[in-house]
Amino acid sequence: MSLIPTHDLIAKLRSRGAHSVALQFPAGLKRQAWPVAAALRDAGFAVIVSGDPCYGACDLDLDALDLADVLVHFGHAPVEERARVIYERAAADIDVSVLEKALPLLSKKRIGLITTVQHVHQIDAMAAFLESRGIEGVAAPGDGRSPLRGQVLGCNFSAARATGAEEFLYVGTGLFHPIGVQLATGARVVALDPYTGTAQEVDASRLIRRRFAVMEKARDAESVGIIVSTKSGQQRLDLARRLAALSDRAVLVTMREVCPDELLNLGFACYVNTACPRLAYDDQVRFPVPVLSPEEFEILCGVRRFEDYAIDEYLCP
Repeated sequence: MSLIPTHDLIAKLRSRGAHSVALQFPAGLKRQAWPVAAALRDAGFAVIVSGDPCYGACDLDLDALDLADVLVHFGHAPVEERARVIYERAAADIDVSVLEKALPLLSKKRIGLITTVQHVHQIDAMAAFLESRGIEGVAAPGDGRSPLRGQVLGCNFSAARATGAEEFLYVGTGLFHPIGVQLATGARVVALDPYTGTAQEVDASRLIRRRFAVMEKARDAESVGIIVSTKSGQQRLDLARRLAALSDRAVLVTMREVCPDELLNLGFACYVNTACPRLAYDDQVRFPVPVLSPEEFEILCGVRRFEDYAIDEYLCP
């Protein structure tokens, strides 16, 4: 049985005159591939399921789209509009009363309210709950990469900055997003896991210490590969070219999947990642050599000060 409703999706596909459809799911939803495919097949569509990894709306499977009339991308809001792509967000309801667990940690009466795409449909309910407790929860849209009110991505925190808040409550799992918000805004951030009810103030200093250690290892690297993603929503070629121009030891390297084995095979002493920003921060322990963010490479090249350390973001013009 499909946990993802397909009635409206079938109507959308028929309105487009689609006969064949490719389905793309992120890791947390891949087990829904067969139920959704079966429902669409029973409705008369020819179905293809993308089996490749999917890390976000920036990672559309355009090869699968070439084999179908329409690609349906599940689980994320769009970061790039394409005529033959349908984005189906997978909402996950929570009991907003869980926000009570975070109240003892909040120090302001006006806070920024942020979450991920899974819970952003409940942002007004969260704000109403906070208001009932005497706290103004402010949610704002970001730029074109995170256009939903209160939505932050692992690569874009513009919705947080847009609130102008001095303190934030992040509702969601994991700590990367709230740490990113702290680095991007300089504000205090409280993170609440809505499933466990665990609330904590985040501290980005540990991440910065780890990153400075990685930078020191890369300081005397004799060769530098500037990674350029071939994924349509992750490609920052202009940035990569600008970074390569900072050092006569650097050359561009195109990759679709940034894998430890491939980095080892290429043999560069250091890499600079212009693909998904989380690769450098989350996966460094998997990589055989230092993998820097663009801002970290700028520090080593002397065009940015240590004091101006910033988290890497994809920002729309």
